[in-house]
Amino acid sequence: MSTRERSGCPINLSLELIGDRWTLLIVRDMVFAGKKHFREFLQSDEGISSRTLAERLQTLQEEGILTRSDDPTHGLRTVYRLTEAGIDLLPVLATLGAWGSKHRKADDKLARIADELVAGGEAALERMEAALRTEHIV
Repeated sequence: MSTRERSGCPINLSLELIGDRWTLLIVRDMVFAGKKHFREFLQSDEGISSRTLAERLQTLQEEGILTRSDDPTHGLRTVYRLTEAGIDLLPVLATLGAWGSKHRKADDKLARIADELVAGGEAALERMEAALRTEHIV
């Protein structure tokens, strides 16, 4: 996945990195499902291929959205963690989720999570960001 910038427009720059189908879903799984290992991402309902997943994880690492390290509990596994830039995507995910719950046929339980996060405003986002920092920033 190339992130060669085509213009200096901030929306374009953001979309060139996170505008494909899979990238935000990987971040979503890290934020809301606590996924940190390659196999966990493969088990998502959307059915990402292992090749696409490997490419997106590599790009996210290169772009500073997540880090990769050896899992201290299992010598053959890798742990992926969000960086500050990755955690800063939380409001984007919450807003997209709230929009999807309003305008699409979303799962009620999942829609409620997004709606409650957005309804809680800045305070709710800050609490969740703090929890993510505790979990991901080592």
